[in-house]
Amino acid sequence: MLLLAACATQSPAPVDERIASEQVRAPAAAETRGLQVYPLRNPAVAELSSAALQAEQAGDLARAALLLERALRIEPRDPEVLQQMAEVRLDQGRWEQAEGYARRSFDVGPRVGELCERNWRTVALARERQDENPAAAEARRRLSACRVEPPSRL
Repeated sequence: MLLLAACATQSPAPVDERIASEQVRAPAAAETRGLQVYPLRNPAVAELSSAALQAEQAGDLARAALLLERALRIEPRDPEVLQQMAEVRLDQGRWEQAEGYARRSFDVGPRVGELCERNWRTVALARERQDENPAAAEARRRLSACRVEPPSRL
């Protein structure tokens, strides 16, 4: 019984720390030709988000998560911060949390553009890592709805 309890409390296995940048951010950034929505941001939240990105790039995922938690205390519904936290959780191997943050980001954020694609790529990867392949395939299908061409100019 103690052996089972000890297994349940172990931290996630180490993960390749480039999952988010290589499989979520880079492909979404490559598809920027469609309609993009950029909300106004609180300067304090933007600064914390920037510092978290630097910590993440330096490999300090714990610090990145801490900075993002502070940003979420200021703006709990900021879709960019929610998605950034999802990507940090993805890199940490915390699949359920990654999916939860990405879905919250989608719920409060723009339903088009790069952020939307990052949301669904994160959900798909988290589901794949949890061996939920049909659900991952559904998340990948939802990516196409994020690509909306801007209206033609007169």
